[in-house]
Parts: sequence; C-alpha cells; structure tokens
Amino acid sequence: MKVKMGIEIVIKNMVCPRCITAVHQVFTERKLSVLSIELGKVIIPNALDKSQKEDLREQLSALGFELLDDKQVQLINSIKSIIVQEIHYETEVRTINFSTLLSEKLSYDYTYLSRLFSSVEGRTIEKFILLQKIERVKELLTYKEMTLSEISLQMNYSSSAHLSTQFKKVTGLTPSAFKKLRKQDRQFLDEI
Repeated sequence: MKVKMGIEIVIKNMVCPRCITAVHQVFTERKLSVLSIELGKVIIPNALDKSQKEDLREQLSALGFELLDDKQVQLINSIKSIIVQEIHYETEVRTINFSTLLSEKLSYDYTYLSRLFSSVEGRTIEKFILLQKIERVKELLTYKEMTLSEISLQMNYSSSAHLSTQFKKVTGLTPSAFKKLRKQDRQFLDEI
C-alpha cells in the first residue's frame, strides 16, 4: 500500500517498544532504509524486490513476527495496533471513544471495521478492547504503585466498581484477590 512518502510494510505481532527495536534491527541488518516505524508497520522509501521480501519474511518469522500481504488482514492488524498503542502506551486519558478513533485513523466507517473484525477474528472489537484493558489493569496492579481508583481513572472507566465488575467477569478474581496472588497470571499482548 502506498503511503505519502514511502511504501507501507504491515507486520503482525508488533505489540511493544522492544518489538519495534527488533524489527528495526532486522531492516538495518538487511541495509533497508526505514522512514518510520511504529506498532504494526514500517514505512520504507522504496518497494522491495521479491528476494528482499522473502528474506525479510523469513527473518521476521524467526522472531515471531509475520509480514502481512492480505489487505483485510492488514486492516485488522492496524485495528489491533491502534488499540494496543492506545491502551498500553498512551499516557493521556482518551477523550474520544474507540469507534471514532479507529474510524478517523483508518478512514473507514466503524460499522465496516467492526463487521470485518468480527468475521475474521470471531470476536468483537469491543471484546478485544476489554481484554486489552484488563491485561493493562493486571500490569498496573502488579506494580502496586496506583490505587484501584487511580487505575480506573487512567483506564477511562466510569468508576472503580465498574472496573472491578469487568475485571472479575474476565479473570474470575477481584482486583484485590489478583494483587494477593503469588504468581499473577498475565498474557502476552499478541496472544490476546
């Protein structure tokens, strides 16, 4: 897909800053120029030839990433990357809802994005968002630096009671019971 000043390469399973570093290193080792890199995509100045693309695919695969070619799969990956970025790495509380955010960033009607996501993933965007939020809450509870009220405010919940209810529905535990666990059950972001 052409982008303003380069070629967009979509990569699945880029879910954290270390993933960005690892992918950047693969491009650097292959002497491929990178204009920009963020969760789920790399912008390069020139198209790759077939052998470069296959080499890149192999190297990324060895690190647990996947080079995506299918446009619908790329769009779903973009949806996931935006959600992960917003929930796990943005420091400011969101002022717009996810449906508006996704529509604006991807230039598609949210209804289309929602139907596509559900048909391919077998779950709704809302369920994916909820699972990501609960995983972030687990992380914040593990650090023990914030109260549940502070976490609910940061995660854009209407109250700590609402957060507690959703947390228990997903995990089977209350947030306080989760904090007391010796081995806190957390998931890798790309497995959610």
